[in-house]
Amino acid sequence: MEIRILAPTGALGAGFRPESLARGVALRPHVIACDAGSTDSGPAYLGGGEPKLSREAVGRDLRHLLKARDALDVPLIIGSCGTSGCDSGVDWVAEIAREIAAEGRLSFSLALIYADQEPADLVRRYRQNRIKPLDGAPEIDEETLRASHVVAMMGVEPIQQALRDGAQVILAGRASDTALYAAVPHMLGADPGLTWHAAKTVECGAACAIPPSADGLFVHLRDDHFDVEPLDPASRLTPHSVAAHTLYENANPYLIAEPSGTLDTTEATYTALDERRVRVAGATYRPSDTYTNKLEGSRLVGYQTIVIGGIRDRIVIEQLPSLLPKAQDYFRAKIKDVFGGRVHPDDVTIDYRLYGRDAVLGPHDPARDQPVHELGVLITVTAPTQHLAHAIATFVAHASSHLPVPEYDGLASTIAYPFSPPETDRGPVFRFTLHHVAVPESPHELFRTVHENVQKR
Repeated sequence: MEIRILAPTGALGAGFRPESLARGVALRPHVIACDAGSTDSGPAYLGGGEPKLSREAVGRDLRHLLKARDALDVPLIIGSCGTSGCDSGVDWVAEIAREIAAEGRLSFSLALIYADQEPADLVRRYRQNRIKPLDGAPEIDEETLRASHVVAMMGVEPIQQALRDGAQVILAGRASDTALYAAVPHMLGADPGLTWHAAKTVECGAACAIPPSADGLFVHLRDDHFDVEPLDPASRLTPHSVAAHTLYENANPYLIAEPSGTLDTTEATYTALDERRVRVAGATYRPSDTYTNKLEGSRLVGYQTIVIGGIRDRIVIEQLPSLLPKAQDYFRAKIKDVFGGRVHPDDVTIDYRLYGRDAVLGPHDPARDQPVHELGVLITVTAPTQHLAHAIATFVAHASSHLPVPEYDGLASTIAYPFSPPETDRGPVFRFTLHHVAVPESPHELFRTVHENVQKR
């Protein structure tokens, strides 16, 4: 038995070479699958319900993929639509798909799988002790669940059911990246260990290729191994690059958790077939006694205004460790003075991030004791409203540009701002609230599927 899988890119909208896709189509895959989202870029996309990549970029990729699916008459599976996989993200990609179908005179059976969770249902499961923390999870309560926008991460089962019900194109909400590629091979009876390992290998497209790129991979999945190759003839895979990808987004490079169990790559082998292709064998899959779906939540925490500047004065740089705490005390008093009792200083955060010293690694930077001659300064003001954040940022920016430096007599300029005005409003700010799993009564419980026929016009 051989099952062929086409993974055109690591994220819908990230792009791929049309020549690479054509090469993948010529290899006659049984399924085309593509991830469209991630939590990598932070909580704003789930909290705000907006996609990261543009409509134009997503539409470009989706147009190519829908045409390829039509030519092959195989399933096209796209998961975590709209970056976060929220319901509005699924609807957004579906709207683009319908427009492309109308323009290109394409017809297909479409399934939309939604992953948003109702707060009342979350609270009920919480009271039933059916929401469990993962390692390092924050403390939550019922108010957290009510205030957060929460999605559940689906496994292969809702996708497989949609395929059984006749779907040719599946646009899914938040989904395990690997489930998108594993769903069809599982249905066709492939070995579970090889299936999940192949899915893990191709989930990010050609990210594990040399050089890494926004392009595709192709898998030939057989009874006791799978072969994987990049679709760009100028790219290559090595045993090292393929094996290394099991560490990506995983604390353990050998054990990779999925809703239904754990992929174990401890005994996996990676063999170069030639300069571009790698053969992989030996992984196993251990089903879990308890099926779980990861929950991801995001909530609004305020609004931000930022100020960007630079310092190129050695004396000022040397004084910053003592100047900035004094500035914070001054700003707390200023907030009380300007806003009276209407704003409490504890409700406002003023953060200085110094690029060139401690901004990235902080006290763990091995070079933090070396002399610094230039710093980039990012000042972030977070407050309950945008008006308040902006108002406070105006006097923070003004005062920060004239910090009192003991070595200088009179007024000194300490931070140079490249923009006028220096304040830039960022809008709403979100934070992740959940690192938990739900224990459903079935793999389908947390998801809703809607079918429709998209017809030529």
